[in-house]
Formats: sequence, structure tokens, C-alpha cells
Amino acid sequence: MNCQRFEEVKNRIVNTQRQRLGIGTLQEKTVHAILKDYYAPDKDMQEIPINGYVADIYTGSEIIEIQTANFNKIRSKLDSFLPEYPVTLVYPIPHIKWLSWMNEETGECSALRKSPVKGNVYKAFFELYKIKSYLKHPNLRICIPLLDIEEYRLLNGWSADKKKGSCRFDRIPVALADEIRFERIEDYVQLIPYELSEPFTVSEFAKAVKIKKAEAGKVLHILHYLTVITHCGKKGNAYLYRVDD
Repeated sequence: MNCQRFEEVKNRIVNTQRQRLGIGTLQEKTVHAILKDYYAPDKDMQEIPINGYVADIYTGSEIIEIQTANFNKIRSKLDSFLPEYPVTLVYPIPHIKWLSWMNEETGECSALRKSPVKGNVYKAFFELYKIKSYLKHPNLRICIPLLDIEEYRLLNGWSADKKKGSCRFDRIPVALADEIRFERIEDYVQLIPYELSEPFTVSEFAKAVKIKKAEAGKVLHILHYLTVITHCGKKGNAYLYRVDD
């Protein structure tokens, strides 16, 4: 993680966009554009045709794909790339978020307000579940940058204040807060808090990492699939888990 370089890339791209026409005017959304330049400062490494697809980044030895949502769409690329190349899949997660509403007709934006919701690495598992069968592949690596961002949404929703059901217009990164990497299956053990006593249930894990029980169930499902954790009995109707030796 290089916060200084991220700051330089972010300032250059955001300032260029705003000088042109304003927020979100490039065809490529801002988060994707910044991360692409951050992970590949050399433009010659970007948008490289490989096996009938266009890789976001090809370093000469590794492919880097930046996916901000909808992991179902990356499956065909993974099928093509993984047999021949190491692939790092980058999935940014909003860490601290400030929200602004944009009037579609005037372009006027409301003052930024801080969201009470704070993102973490566990939020990635909703999307990782969609590519669960690929996670054991020795050529696949996962990178989760946690970004402090400004999010701009259009006032075009169905509710009276036009906020519910609204469309997200763009997200502008403010800072790189952290970066979590899974280079090999053993790295996933970092998701289990050191202070969490074993064996543990889904509910106990959820409480320890401060996420909802449904989210915790999805995380532990994947960790069990990867053999990072194993079943070791039951506590009432709840499965007990421990880190696999």
C-alpha cells in the first residue's frame, strides 16, 4: 500500500475530470480510473487485449482486473485468464463514506453528509460468493482496497424526497485507508479475530467482527469451503467452527 502515490493519482484524475465538465463526466467511472492508474502507473500496461478479452492491466507477467461490482460478469474472463496467467482481482470497498445528492436538471449538489455505516473487508464476501468456485485456483489473488469516498447520487428515486430507489452517479475516492490481500488460501485466516475463542458459532463470529449474522454466515461458508476453518460439533442448533490445523 502506497498512500502517497494513491493521493497523487487521485488528485490528478479528479482535478482533470472537474476541469473538463464536472464530476463523473468521463466514460470510465472515477474509482475504476484511479485504481487502474494506481496499480499500473505505466499506461502501456493498461487495456491490453488477451485471449479475446481486454485486461484492465497486464504487467508482462500478471493480469490485474478491477471489478467494482457484479462479479458474475468476471467469470468468463477468469475462465480465459487463469489457466495461463496469475490474476489479481481488485475489489474496492467504501470504508468511510460522505454522501451528496445531485439535482439532475441543475447539476446542483447538496452538502456532503457522513454516512453512519462503515465498510470493512467482510463486505467483499457478497461478491466473492459469486466466484466461490474460483477462489481455490492457485493463480487467483484477491486485493481489497478500503477507500474513504464521496458518493454522489441522483435525486431520481421513487419516494417523495426522490432518494429511495435513486441511482448512484459517481464515487470520488478521498483516501486509501487500508489494503487487504489474499495471495494464497492461508491468508484468509486473517479474517478470524485473534481474540475470538474457539470453537465459535456464526453468531459469535458476527459479534466479534461487528457484522450482521447473515453476512457472517456467508463469510464462514466460504472459509469452510476453502478449508480455512472446519466444523467441530454443534452448540444447540448452531454449528461450531475452529481454524483448521
